[in-house]
Amino acid sequence: MAGLAKGLAILECFGEGTPCLTLAEAARRTRLSRAAARRCLLTLLELGYVTQNGHSFAPQPRMLRLGYAFLSATPLPRIAQPVLETIQEAAGEAISLAILDGAETVFVARAAPRRMVSVGPGIGSRLPAWCSATGRVLLAGLTDCAIASRLDGLDFQPLTRRTATEPREVRARIGRARETGYAACDEELELGLLSLAVPVRDLSGAVVAAMSVSTQPSRRSLDEAKRDLLPLLLDGARRLSAHL
Repeated sequence: MAGLAKGLAILECFGEGTPCLTLAEAARRTRLSRAAARRCLLTLLELGYVTQNGHSFAPQPRMLRLGYAFLSATPLPRIAQPVLETIQEAAGEAISLAILDGAETVFVARAAPRRMVSVGPGIGSRLPAWCSATGRVLLAGLTDCAIASRLDGLDFQPLTRRTATEPREVRARIGRARETGYAACDEELELGLLSLAVPVRDLSGAVVAAMSVSTQPSRRSLDEAKRDLLPLLLDGARRLSAHL
């Protein structure tokens, strides 16, 4: 089923920073030959997953079926939503739930305040696990060997001037998340974004998700966020764990 694998690889190229792809870009990103990339794109075009405008291909709404299939088949987002909404009302900030996928975190549920501009990632957004609060919490729930396998070979490029990129420091922050039971990300992913995350555990004690709160440093400092928001987040994680 090599053809299926190639087509899925091309679909995964589309994202927030890549709203469209040319044939050459698709071939380069997936390391496929131009002929193979062309066959995949034309098949996706015929099936209605992408549209073509000149030399560029862009995703179509039909692609949402793939993500919705996961959300509708997995009980975690449905179970979490009422808890997230309760915590959001108390915190007045956006509350999200994320799971680990390889070396990235994927957000599967969210409750946000009714503001003109809401901060934090939306459902389906992906963040690098090594420099995000949710990612550090999720990685901290793994064994040291499993953490090493997720991080080995990654290129720790800074996303802002505050991103920790030295490998020893990256691992130290994951270790602190394991010791303290929470992780913070203060403008490391994006300037003007402050996040806290805590683990959500199942009955066996295994970390299955991370619950996070997102705010802006202009509204709360890191210390104020720990004082005001971390207790609410820990309570929400305990409540969700009880449901699981």
